[in-house]
Amino acid sequence: MKKLALILTLVAASAQWAVAQNDNKGYLVGSYESNTIVYAEDAVTNAQRPDGNFASNNYLKADYYNGNFSAGVQLEAYQPALIGYPSNLEGARLTNYYMQWSDGAFDVTAGTFYDQFGSGLLFRTYEDRTLGVNTAMMGARVAYRYKNIASLKALWGAPRLGMEPFEKTQVRGLDGSLSLSSLVGLSGVNLSLEGSLLQRYEPININAEESGASPSTIGWSARMNFESGGFIAKAEWVDGGDKIHTNPNYIIDNKTNVVKRANAQLLELSYSGGGLGINLTGRRMEWMESKVSYGSSETNNALNYLPALCAQYSYAITNLNPYIPQPGTTVGGHVNSGEIGGQLDIYYNFKRGTALGGKRGMKVNLNFSTYYNLAEEGSWMPKTLLWRNINVGVEKQLSRKFKMQLLYAMQEYNHSHGVGKGTWLSNIVVADLLYKFTPTFSTRAELAYLVTFEDKKDWMSALLEVNFAPSWSLFVSDMFNHGSTGIHYYNAGFSYTEGRTRVALSYGRNRGGMVCSGGVCRPMPAYTGGNLTISTSF
Repeated sequence: MKKLALILTLVAASAQWAVAQNDNKGYLVGSYESNTIVYAEDAVTNAQRPDGNFASNNYLKADYYNGNFSAGVQLEAYQPALIGYPSNLEGARLTNYYMQWSDGAFDVTAGTFYDQFGSGLLFRTYEDRTLGVNTAMMGARVAYRYKNIASLKALWGAPRLGMEPFEKTQVRGLDGSLSLSSLVGLSGVNLSLEGSLLQRYEPININAEESGASPSTIGWSARMNFESGGFIAKAEWVDGGDKIHTNPNYIIDNKTNVVKRANAQLLELSYSGGGLGINLTGRRMEWMESKVSYGSSETNNALNYLPALCAQYSYAITNLNPYIPQPGTTVGGHVNSGEIGGQLDIYYNFKRGTALGGKRGMKVNLNFSTYYNLAEEGSWMPKTLLWRNINVGVEKQLSRKFKMQLLYAMQEYNHSHGVGKGTWLSNIVVADLLYKFTPTFSTRAELAYLVTFEDKKDWMSALLEVNFAPSWSLFVSDMFNHGSTGIHYYNAGFSYTEGRTRVALSYGRNRGGMVCSGGVCRPMPAYTGGNLTISTSF
């Protein structure tokens, strides 16, 4: 608390100094978000409930700006946390507090901050409230940019784990970039080289030391970016440093842990022009799980970013079995050193007046992604299929009032995450239909069907939204597993928006599974109840 009081005092003093030095008055912006659920008993789904049948996640954020100076705080309150969120989120606390000075060339931050190196494979701290992730660094960061030619950044601090910085883990990093095209004055071409160095320190126990681990590990990242016209190419090679894993052969060699060297490679190629967009991504990673603390198994215990590089769906029925990346694990005695694979995304916009575009044009999207676990440690050869997805989407404005989106997806998913070769195959069709009766009154209907012979067999879902812009929106939905359990997962609710404030209230039954955001997932148990969401900004 002394540290908190000192930081807040510095923030307040700096704000007063900034006001005194600047003729322009500063301004304050903020936001508040609350998500509250009253849980109900539901024997049909064996729904989980917290003690008291009540849980609430709340976030209050305020930022002050005056010229080159800014400062801010964030208060979080979990009373208690919604079920499915990490168990280390509890109580109420000021979790973020910072002050920053920036003049375009220099940038200095003290307190909490977020950052990432490259794509985030080596290092990323970020906040995602859907997942319960907030790994903000508590420390200091200094950055310098020389024109558009070069930049250099240095940071130090302790990443957050749960409600406060995990001070046993100390992270120090350097990140720099050099624009070769700007350096030599090339026009129409952007070519840059980037590099990062990261040191992570955490005290380890005697068992880890006897296995050859060190409390201090060093990782690095080398990157190249090229852009010309509509073509973009990005490449990244990462050495993540040594990682401590549970020894799968403990009984044989009597060592609790093993040390694995992490590495990853990422290649992105894309082109856009003339209504065509193509993106090809390939990634290989091995032992790339990086943790804030070796001693925690919580889902918010991540020091890097490993998203699923595949199609990200917004329809519930297409997310029954989302792909979860396999960075390398020895859990349960099963050794899987990592994965290799990629995805291809193709978009094309048929222009108005063409044979397929018709009067109002048409958009078509094709996505293919596939991932395998590695044949063996250090290998670039694939072994067992982990995931395969093929989907085709069509978006067509049939009239001024009627818009249609159609989707077909084939998903093949290894439910054992590579332990066995068995997969579940699903075929999914979705129709998303929007009709605008007037500029302020519209309806949207969503119909979907999933066919599979595995898991819980066939599913169907339907959703109806009625919107009275700009304030009111009502919905009712149901997802029905008629192939096996016969359970209906129903939901109904409404939202009201006034200015910058939105209030939403709903009630329903929610299926247990995975909740994903940006390709990162966390497990969610089944629950039934009423949900009140409030968000506002000022």
